[in-house]
Amino acid sequence: MEIGVYKMVGRFASATNSPVVGVVTEKIERNSGRLIAAALIGLILLLVLIIYLKIQAMIAILIGAIVIGLIAGMPFNAIINSVATGMGNTLRGIALLVGLGSMFGAILEISGGAQRIATTLVNKFGENKAAWALGITGLVIAMPVFFDAGLIILIPLAFSLSKKTKKSTLFYAIPLLAGLAVGHAFIPPTPGPILVATMLKVDLGYVIIIGIITGTVAMILAGPVFGKIIGNRIFVPVPASIENTPEYAENKLPKFSVVVGIIMIPLILIVLSTVIKLIPSLKGLVPIIGFLGEPFVALTIATVVAIIILGLKHGYSREELEKVMTKSLEPTGLILLVTACGGVLRYVLQDSGLGEVIGAAVSKSTISLIIIAFVVSALVRISVGSATVAMTMGAGFIAAMPETAALSPLYKACITSAIAGGSTVMSHFNDSGFWLVKSLLQIDEKTTLKTWTVMETIVGTTGFLVALVISFFIK
Repeated sequence: MEIGVYKMVGRFASATNSPVVGVVTEKIERNSGRLIAAALIGLILLLVLIIYLKIQAMIAILIGAIVIGLIAGMPFNAIINSVATGMGNTLRGIALLVGLGSMFGAILEISGGAQRIATTLVNKFGENKAAWALGITGLVIAMPVFFDAGLIILIPLAFSLSKKTKKSTLFYAIPLLAGLAVGHAFIPPTPGPILVATMLKVDLGYVIIIGIITGTVAMILAGPVFGKIIGNRIFVPVPASIENTPEYAENKLPKFSVVVGIIMIPLILIVLSTVIKLIPSLKGLVPIIGFLGEPFVALTIATVVAIIILGLKHGYSREELEKVMTKSLEPTGLILLVTACGGVLRYVLQDSGLGEVIGAAVSKSTISLIIIAFVVSALVRISVGSATVAMTMGAGFIAAMPETAALSPLYKACITSAIAGGSTVMSHFNDSGFWLVKSLLQIDEKTTLKTWTVMETIVGTTGFLVALVISFFIK
């Protein structure tokens, strides 16, 4: 199949704010087999460099991305622009959040705030049910809050629970990650399903109903159930910075309500910035609430409040707090660079046109629309790495099919969940989320594949299968 790849890339890059559209304008015919071979060779090379040759991940990812671009036939300046765009766009989304989150988490730890949350959850729910509580918390939080922000705010709770119970961090981190992944992909008002629902012209009420059903089942299987299994098989210790935090006597810990209130500050502000747009009478407050609800602003406010209430009022001097917060920033450089390089790999794959090649090939199949929706989005997710791009392409191909218009709203809602499932599966080296989770949990690439990647695949596949079963009973 011959296609005009860089002509397609121009349209794709325009939709994703990529400067490639301004660089590559002529139509260059490329064989789709060459693009697929480029991706396979590049990803295999990446695996060899990281797992067998033990090359530092940042260097390995850059080498893999460049090799993919060269084999795919991308012009040199297109590769350079894809690298620059991948670094810039990825860092723009997480740089401030990672830095602020590190300081916020450090204050929660030294004050005993995270320990208070962990103690309360264990006392109230028990060691096993605390994992369920984290999974549900992650699901609810991720609906209005982006995955990265929710993870950075809540991951100290998983660490504290692990420290208290002496269990593998995975026992609590996996349920939290599963909840966040489900809330981020399946249930509005998170942007992904809203985008798909808009393209398919289906009412959000139906998407929410089906999304809650499919997402809840997915969260249970991928979170508490898989978390317990993998937590018993792989022991991941609490990061040294958390392990070395002194334990406080129960009567010296800050109040549970105070700690929860501070954690909720950024979450409430972010939610309000979304909700207020839906209330006409409060239209005049949209600019100020929207500003306060910007994730980095909301987290800055929460960090300042934590400094005052959990830091200064807890007996720490300004100098001590400054040292603690500065120390917490030491690992952020590596986290940001490795995560950004994951974004580079994604953009090279995306700008090469691989996603459109796979989507176009699968869309010609005669199988069920709901299965096509899952397969298209899954293949784009695996090849490109971006859940948003996978959702966009999956929804785009389904919306373009004439028979889609005649489908019932509930069936379209099932298709939306199938697309969400496909865009979630198989997070690996080309997904910046893979590297963020790896860095925060301080585990190697093989362990991340065995845990995070498997968890994401369970979430996506389960959500799709539940949606498929529901679709059998509706038209």
